[in-house]
Amino acid sequence: MIRLAITGHRGLPGTTIQLVDEALRDELRDCSVPFVGLSCLADGADSLFARAVLDHGGKLTVIVPAAHYRDELPSEHHPVYDALLRQANDVVRMDHTDSTSQAHMDASIAMIERTDRLLAVWDGQPARGYGGTADIVRAAEERNLPVTRIWPAGAKRD
Repeated sequence: MIRLAITGHRGLPGTTIQLVDEALRDELRDCSVPFVGLSCLADGADSLFARAVLDHGGKLTVIVPAAHYRDELPSEHHPVYDALLRQANDVVRMDHTDSTSQAHMDASIAMIERTDRLLAVWDGQPARGYGGTADIVRAAEERNLPVTRIWPAGAKRD
């Protein structure tokens, strides 16, 4: 069984969400063996990936960075987060209480240590804050983890 993890941008505009969703689904279509998707379920790339994993018959493992993680996500994302969390085959809860950049980075490290390949929905720009997509990609590369960058033509980031 192959294990795929996701990192990627949040707050994507509508057209980019559609482009990224299609690209992630195309990537998963190439998985001919049973697979597990690992995600922190943030709004944006994380939740798009989690939904695509489930739709393609994969199993979902959720890494929850902190006890108050959900509270710090946009309120409009809460129903999506809750629905995906209920469908997870496994949930790993980190020891952090507050949803900080350090908690997010620690969760991402825990995720990449459990995976065979990282999918990065990334525009190639530096992280906007500690624990951002570029930091996760760098951490994966330092561990010699294969990284597949996904940034479809026409995608934009706010």
